[in-house]
Amino acid sequence: MQKTIFVVDDSSTNLSAAEGVLEKHYNVITLSSAERMFNVLERVKPDLILLDIEMPDMDGYDAIQLLKNNTLYEHIPVIFLTRLTDDVNEAHGIELGAIDFITKPFSEAVLLNRIRQHLHIDEIIQERTSQLIRLQNSIVFTLANIVENRDANTGGHIERTTVYIEILLNAMVQQGVYADEINTWNIESVVSSARLHDVGKIAIPDAVLNKPGPLTEEEFDTMRTHCLAGEKIIVQMAFQTGEIEFLNNARWSAVYHHERWDGTGYPYGLKGLDIPLQGRIMAIVDVYDALTTERPYKQPIPHEEALRIIKSESGKHFDPQIVSVFCDVHEQIADARKSIKAAGEPPT
Repeated sequence: MQKTIFVVDDSSTNLSAAEGVLEKHYNVITLSSAERMFNVLERVKPDLILLDIEMPDMDGYDAIQLLKNNTLYEHIPVIFLTRLTDDVNEAHGIELGAIDFITKPFSEAVLLNRIRQHLHIDEIIQERTSQLIRLQNSIVFTLANIVENRDANTGGHIERTTVYIEILLNAMVQQGVYADEINTWNIESVVSSARLHDVGKIAIPDAVLNKPGPLTEEEFDTMRTHCLAGEKIIVQMAFQTGEIEFLNNARWSAVYHHERWDGTGYPYGLKGLDIPLQGRIMAIVDVYDALTTERPYKQPIPHEEALRIIKSESGKHFDPQIVSVFCDVHEQIADARKSIKAAGEPPT
Protein backbone atom coordinates (compact mmCIF):
# COMPACT_ATOMS: atom_id res chain seq x y z
CA MET A 1 0.00 0.00 0.00
CA GLN A 2 1.39 3.39 -1.04
CA LYS A 3 2.23 5.87 1.67
CA THR A 4 0.61 9.30 1.54
CA ILE A 5 2.58 12.56 1.52
CA PHE A 6 1.24 16.07 1.90
CA VAL A 7 3.25 18.77 0.11
CA VAL A 8 2.31 22.19 1.53
CA ASP A 9 3.73 25.23 -0.28
CA ASP A 10 2.29 28.51 -1.55
CA SER A 11 4.33 28.19 -4.77
CA SER A 12 2.59 26.26 -7.53
CA THR A 13 5.99 25.72 -9.14
CA ASN A 14 7.33 23.99 -6.04
CA LEU A 15 4.17 21.93 -5.70
CA SER A 16 4.40 20.73 -9.30
CA ALA A 17 8.10 19.95 -8.96
CA ALA A 18 7.59 17.93 -5.78
CA GLU A 19 4.61 16.07 -7.22
CA GLY A 20 6.59 15.20 -10.35
CA VAL A 21 9.34 13.65 -8.26
CA LEU A 22 7.17 11.80 -5.77
CA GLU A 23 4.05 10.64 -7.62
CA LYS A 24 5.70 7.48 -8.98
CA HIS A 25 6.48 6.33 -5.46
CA TYR A 26 3.83 7.78 -3.18
CA ASN A 27 0.26 9.04 -3.05
CA VAL A 28 0.90 12.80 -3.20
CA ILE A 29 -1.56 15.50 -2.11
CA THR A 30 -0.47 19.07 -2.91
CA LEU A 31 -1.83 21.93 -0.82
CA SER A 32 -1.24 25.64 -1.35
CA SER A 33 -1.59 26.74 2.28
CA ALA A 34 -1.45 25.48 5.87
CA GLU A 35 -5.15 26.29 6.26
CA ARG A 36 -6.02 23.93 3.40
CA MET A 37 -3.77 21.29 4.96
CA PHE A 38 -5.76 21.35 8.21
CA ASN A 39 -9.02 21.08 6.28
CA VAL A 40 -7.79 17.97 4.44
CA LEU A 41 -6.34 16.48 7.65
CA GLU A 42 -9.89 16.07 8.90
CA ARG A 43 -10.39 13.45 6.18
CA VAL A 44 -6.91 12.12 5.35
CA LYS A 45 -4.00 11.37 7.66
CA PRO A 46 -0.68 11.39 5.78
CA ASP A 47 2.43 9.40 6.56
CA LEU A 48 4.62 12.51 6.09
CA ILE A 49 4.19 16.25 5.59
CA LEU A 50 6.56 18.37 3.50
CA LEU A 51 5.92 21.85 4.87
CA ASP A 52 7.11 25.17 3.49
CA ILE A 53 8.21 27.68 6.15
CA GLU A 54 7.64 30.99 4.35
CA MET A 55 3.92 31.17 3.59
CA PRO A 56 1.40 34.01 4.02
CA ASP A 57 -1.29 33.97 6.72
CA MET A 58 0.07 30.90 8.53
CA ASP A 59 3.75 30.08 8.13
CA GLY A 60 5.40 26.70 8.65
CA TYR A 61 6.39 27.43 12.25
CA ASP A 62 2.83 28.24 13.27
CA ALA A 63 1.52 25.23 11.38
CA ILE A 64 3.87 22.72 13.02
CA GLN A 65 3.02 24.08 16.46
CA LEU A 66 -0.67 23.42 15.79
CA LEU A 67 0.16 19.93 14.52
CA LYS A 68 2.25 19.02 17.55
CA ASN A 69 -0.36 20.39 19.97
CA ASN A 70 -3.05 18.14 18.51
CA THR A 71 -3.01 14.50 19.69
CA LEU A 72 -4.50 13.41 16.36
CA TYR A 73 -1.61 14.81 14.35
CA GLU A 74 1.37 15.07 16.70
CA HIS A 75 2.98 11.83 15.50
CA ILE A 76 2.95 12.77 11.80
CA PRO A 77 6.57 13.44 10.78
CA VAL A 78 7.21 16.90 9.30
CA ILE A 79 10.08 17.89 7.00
CA PHE A 80 10.50 21.60 6.37
CA LEU A 81 10.98 22.87 2.81
CA THR A 82 12.84 26.17 2.98
CA ARG A 83 15.22 28.67 1.44
CA LEU A 84 16.31 29.63 4.97
CA THR A 85 19.63 27.91 5.52
CA ASP A 86 20.97 29.57 8.68
CA ASP A 87 21.51 27.57 11.88
CA VAL A 88 19.05 29.68 13.90
CA ASN A 89 16.06 28.80 11.71
CA GLU A 90 17.06 25.15 11.56
CA ALA A 91 17.45 24.96 15.34
CA HIS A 92 14.07 26.61 15.81
CA GLY A 93 12.43 24.14 13.44
CA ILE A 94 13.95 21.13 15.18
CA GLU A 95 12.86 22.55 18.53
CA LEU A 96 9.29 22.76 17.25
CA GLY A 97 9.37 19.10 16.16
CA ALA A 98 10.57 18.95 12.54
CA ILE A 99 12.54 15.82 11.73
CA ASP A 100 14.56 17.30 8.86
CA PHE A 101 15.10 20.27 6.51
CA ILE A 102 15.27 20.17 2.72
CA THR A 103 16.65 23.27 1.04
CA LYS A 104 14.83 24.77 -1.96
CA PRO A 105 15.30 24.47 -4.84
CA PHE A 106 15.59 20.73 -4.10
CA SER A 107 17.08 18.04 -6.29
CA GLU A 108 15.12 14.89 -7.10
CA ALA A 109 17.77 12.65 -5.49
CA VAL A 110 17.90 14.63 -2.24
CA LEU A 111 14.13 14.82 -1.91
CA LEU A 112 13.61 11.10 -2.50
CA ASN A 113 16.50 9.98 -0.28
CA ARG A 114 15.47 12.14 2.67
CA ILE A 115 11.88 10.97 2.45
CA ARG A 116 12.88 7.32 2.17
CA GLN A 117 15.13 7.63 5.20
CA HIS A 118 12.30 8.87 7.38
CA LEU A 119 9.30 7.05 5.92
CA HIS A 120 10.98 3.67 5.89
CA ILE A 121 12.91 3.96 9.16
CA ASP A 122 10.66 1.35 10.81
CA GLU A 123 11.38 -1.09 8.00
CA ILE A 124 15.11 -0.39 8.28
CA ILE A 125 15.03 -0.89 12.05
CA GLN A 126 13.04 -4.10 11.65
CA GLU A 127 15.51 -5.47 9.11
CA ARG A 128 18.51 -4.58 11.27
CA THR A 129 16.81 -6.10 14.30
CA SER A 130 16.16 -9.27 12.31
CA GLN A 131 19.81 -9.37 11.30
CA LEU A 132 20.89 -9.06 14.93
CA ILE A 133 18.47 -11.79 16.00
CA ARG A 134 19.81 -14.08 13.26
CA LEU A 135 23.36 -13.35 14.41
CA GLN A 136 22.42 -13.95 18.04
CA ASN A 137 20.71 -17.23 17.23
CA SER A 138 23.66 -18.32 15.11
CA ILE A 139 26.10 -17.66 17.97
CA VAL A 140 23.85 -19.47 20.45
CA PHE A 141 23.42 -22.42 18.07
CA THR A 142 27.17 -22.67 17.55
CA LEU A 143 27.96 -22.43 21.26
CA ALA A 144 25.30 -25.01 22.11
CA ASN A 145 26.71 -27.36 19.47
CA ILE A 146 30.21 -26.98 20.93
CA VAL A 147 28.82 -28.05 24.30
CA GLU A 148 26.88 -30.95 22.83
CA ASN A 149 29.80 -32.17 20.72
CA ARG A 150 31.84 -32.48 23.91
CA ASP A 151 29.13 -34.60 25.53
CA ALA A 152 29.05 -37.90 23.68
CA ASN A 153 26.26 -39.20 25.91
CA THR A 154 23.47 -36.75 25.03
CA GLY A 155 23.48 -36.36 21.26
CA GLY A 156 20.59 -34.20 20.03
CA HIS A 157 19.53 -33.23 23.56
CA ILE A 158 19.67 -29.48 22.95
CA GLU A 159 17.69 -29.62 19.71
CA ARG A 160 15.03 -31.86 21.20
CA THR A 161 14.56 -29.87 24.39
CA THR A 162 14.33 -26.66 22.38
CA VAL A 163 11.43 -28.12 20.38
CA TYR A 164 9.72 -29.45 23.52
CA ILE A 165 10.00 -26.18 25.41
CA GLU A 166 8.45 -24.28 22.49
CA ILE A 167 5.46 -26.65 22.46
CA LEU A 168 5.06 -26.39 26.23
CA LEU A 169 5.41 -22.60 26.34
CA ASN A 170 2.89 -22.05 23.56
CA ALA A 171 0.40 -24.27 25.40
CA MET A 172 0.97 -22.33 28.62
CA VAL A 173 0.25 -19.11 26.77
CA GLN A 174 -2.95 -20.54 25.29
CA GLN A 175 -4.13 -21.80 28.67
CA GLY A 176 -3.14 -18.66 30.58
CA VAL A 177 -0.81 -20.55 32.94
CA TYR A 178 1.46 -18.04 34.69
CA ALA A 179 0.10 -15.50 32.22
CA ASP A 180 1.12 -12.45 34.26
CA GLU A 181 4.77 -13.39 33.83
CA ILE A 182 4.79 -15.08 30.44
CA ASN A 183 2.89 -12.23 28.78
CA THR A 184 5.92 -10.01 29.47
CA TRP A 185 8.25 -12.43 27.68
CA ASN A 186 9.49 -12.56 24.13
CA ILE A 187 8.66 -16.24 23.59
CA GLU A 188 11.06 -16.61 20.66
CA SER A 189 13.87 -15.25 22.84
CA VAL A 190 13.05 -17.58 25.73
CA VAL A 191 12.96 -20.62 23.45
CA SER A 192 16.22 -19.73 21.71
CA SER A 193 18.00 -18.91 24.97
CA ALA A 194 17.06 -22.33 26.38
CA ARG A 195 19.69 -23.79 24.05
CA LEU A 196 22.27 -22.55 26.56
CA HIS A 197 20.85 -24.42 29.56
CA ASP A 198 23.80 -26.87 29.55
CA VAL A 199 26.51 -24.39 28.54
CA GLY A 200 28.24 -24.97 31.90
CA LYS A 201 29.20 -28.46 30.76
CA ILE A 202 32.09 -26.76 28.97
CA ALA A 203 33.74 -26.64 32.40
CA ILE A 204 33.22 -30.36 33.19
CA PRO A 205 36.25 -32.66 32.62
CA ASP A 206 35.91 -35.12 29.74
CA ALA A 207 36.51 -38.05 32.07
CA VAL A 208 33.31 -37.17 33.93
CA LEU A 209 31.26 -35.80 31.06
CA ASN A 210 31.87 -38.80 28.81
CA LYS A 211 32.15 -41.59 31.35
CA PRO A 212 30.54 -44.70 29.79
CA GLY A 213 28.61 -45.66 32.88
CA PRO A 214 27.02 -44.37 36.10
CA LEU A 215 28.89 -41.63 37.95
CA THR A 216 30.35 -42.03 41.41
CA GLU A 217 29.08 -39.67 44.11
CA GLU A 218 32.23 -37.58 43.73
CA GLU A 219 31.84 -37.46 39.95
CA PHE A 220 28.19 -36.56 40.31
CA ASP A 221 29.17 -33.66 42.58
CA THR A 222 31.49 -32.49 39.81
CA MET A 223 28.72 -32.80 37.23
CA ARG A 224 26.40 -30.75 39.42
CA THR A 225 28.76 -27.78 39.12
CA HIS A 226 27.70 -27.28 35.49
CA CYS A 227 24.73 -25.19 36.66
CA LEU A 228 26.86 -22.61 38.45
CA ALA A 229 29.52 -22.76 35.73
CA GLY A 230 26.78 -22.00 33.19
CA GLU A 231 25.57 -19.06 35.25
CA LYS A 232 29.10 -17.66 35.42
CA ILE A 233 29.60 -17.97 31.65
CA ILE A 234 26.29 -16.30 30.83
CA VAL A 235 26.83 -13.47 33.34
CA GLN A 236 30.20 -12.79 31.71
CA MET A 237 28.54 -12.74 28.29
CA ALA A 238 25.93 -10.27 29.54
CA PHE A 239 28.62 -8.03 31.02
CA GLN A 240 30.58 -7.98 27.77
CA THR A 241 27.62 -7.46 25.43
CA GLY A 242 25.14 -5.49 27.52
CA GLU A 243 22.42 -7.90 26.31
CA ILE A 244 20.13 -8.38 29.29
CA GLU A 245 16.78 -9.97 28.40
CA PHE A 246 18.02 -12.81 26.20
CA LEU A 247 20.91 -13.76 28.46
CA ASN A 248 18.84 -13.48 31.63
CA ASN A 249 16.46 -16.04 30.15
CA ALA A 250 19.43 -18.25 29.33
CA ARG A 251 20.80 -17.76 32.83
CA TRP A 252 17.58 -18.80 34.56
CA SER A 253 17.37 -21.96 32.43
CA ALA A 254 21.03 -22.82 32.97
CA VAL A 255 21.27 -22.36 36.72
CA TYR A 256 17.82 -23.52 37.84
CA HIS A 257 16.85 -26.47 35.61
CA HIS A 258 17.96 -28.98 38.27
CA GLU A 259 16.06 -27.33 41.12
CA ARG A 260 13.06 -29.30 42.38
CA TRP A 261 9.61 -28.08 43.38
CA ASP A 262 10.00 -29.69 46.84
CA GLY A 263 13.33 -27.97 47.50
CA THR A 264 15.58 -31.03 47.17
CA GLY A 265 17.26 -29.99 43.94
CA TYR A 266 20.51 -28.17 43.21
CA PRO A 267 22.51 -25.91 43.12
CA TYR A 268 20.58 -23.69 45.59
CA GLY A 269 17.86 -25.96 46.92
CA LEU A 270 15.13 -23.50 46.02
CA LYS A 271 11.52 -24.50 46.53
CA GLY A 272 8.21 -23.90 44.71
CA LEU A 273 7.68 -20.47 43.21
CA ASP A 274 11.10 -19.33 44.43
CA ILE A 275 12.50 -21.22 41.43
CA PRO A 276 12.39 -18.93 38.38
CA LEU A 277 9.74 -20.00 35.88
CA GLN A 278 12.27 -20.58 33.09
CA GLY A 279 14.00 -23.15 35.31
CA ARG A 280 10.75 -24.88 36.25
CA ILE A 281 9.77 -25.23 32.60
CA MET A 282 13.22 -26.41 31.55
CA ALA A 283 13.26 -29.02 34.34
CA ILE A 284 10.36 -30.99 32.85
CA VAL A 285 11.57 -31.09 29.25
CA ASP A 286 15.12 -31.86 30.42
CA VAL A 287 13.99 -34.88 32.45
CA TYR A 288 11.59 -36.05 29.74
CA ASP A 289 14.41 -36.09 27.20
CA ALA A 290 16.76 -37.86 29.62
CA LEU A 291 14.13 -40.55 30.26
CA THR A 292 13.34 -41.20 26.60
CA THR A 293 16.95 -41.12 25.36
CA GLU A 294 19.49 -43.92 25.34
CA ARG A 295 22.55 -43.37 27.49
CA PRO A 296 25.63 -45.63 27.91
CA TYR A 297 24.31 -46.75 31.29
CA LYS A 298 20.60 -47.16 30.43
CA GLN A 299 18.08 -47.89 27.70
CA PRO A 300 15.42 -45.35 26.70
CA ILE A 301 11.97 -45.80 28.17
CA PRO A 302 8.77 -45.42 26.11
CA HIS A 303 6.97 -42.09 25.95
CA GLU A 304 3.99 -43.34 27.99
CA GLU A 305 6.25 -44.54 30.79
CA ALA A 306 8.10 -41.21 30.84
CA LEU A 307 4.73 -39.44 31.01
CA ARG A 308 3.70 -41.61 33.98
CA ILE A 309 6.93 -40.74 35.81
CA ILE A 310 6.47 -37.01 35.19
CA LYS A 311 2.90 -37.19 36.48
CA SER A 312 4.08 -39.02 39.59
CA GLU A 313 6.64 -36.27 40.26
CA SER A 314 4.04 -33.47 40.15
CA GLY A 315 4.39 -31.46 43.35
CA LYS A 316 7.68 -33.18 44.16
CA HIS A 317 10.17 -32.68 41.35
CA PHE A 318 7.97 -30.54 39.11
CA ASP A 319 5.60 -27.58 39.26
CA PRO A 320 2.08 -29.12 39.25
CA GLN A 321 0.63 -26.48 36.91
CA ILE A 322 3.35 -27.05 34.32
CA VAL A 323 2.94 -30.83 34.63
CA SER A 324 -0.76 -30.39 33.85
CA VAL A 325 0.02 -28.47 30.66
CA PHE A 326 2.71 -30.99 29.71
CA CYS A 327 0.14 -33.78 30.00
CA ASP A 328 -2.25 -31.84 27.78
CA VAL A 329 0.34 -31.60 24.98
CA HIS A 330 2.19 -34.87 25.55
CA GLU A 331 1.04 -36.23 22.18
CA GLN A 332 2.49 -33.19 20.38
CA ILE A 333 5.75 -33.72 22.22
CA ALA A 334 5.78 -37.42 21.34
CA ASP A 335 5.13 -36.59 17.68
CA ALA A 336 7.90 -33.99 17.72
CA ARG A 337 10.29 -36.57 19.18
CA LYS A 338 9.44 -39.02 16.40
CA SER A 339 9.88 -36.31 13.74
CA ILE A 340 13.29 -35.33 15.06
CA LYS A 341 14.32 -38.98 15.10
CA ALA A 342 13.06 -39.48 11.54
CA ALA A 343 14.99 -36.38 10.42
CA GLY A 344 18.26 -37.97 11.43
CA GLU A 345 18.79 -37.44 15.14
CA PRO A 346 20.48 -40.30 17.00
CA PRO A 347 18.06 -43.16 17.82
CA THR A 348 16.12 -42.72 21.05
